[in-house]
Amino acid sequence: DDLAVYELTVNSAIKRPMTQNQFDAMVSLAFNVGGSNFAQSTLVKEFNIGDVQGAADQFPRWKFSGGKVMPGLVKRRAAEHEVFLS
Repeated sequence: DDLAVYELTVNSAIKRPMTQNQFDAMVSLAFNVGGSNFAQSTLVKEFNIGDVQGAADQFPRWKFSGGKVMPGLVKRRAAEHEVFLS
């Protein structure tokens, strides 16, 4: 049920067709970083102008918590990046 909010966030923010894997990776990111952060992100902007690789390249940037790189977030973003591009 919690994911339904983030599925709506992704569907509202993304204006171009996306694959199921792209959708899944973006929902995971939105769930983790928050809907408004996701909706205003460079990832969304890049995807919406048709730059899929540029959007994919944004996943690793979301690795900070409290200004520090978090190894768990590095791992999560790498997994989302892989799903997004598969």
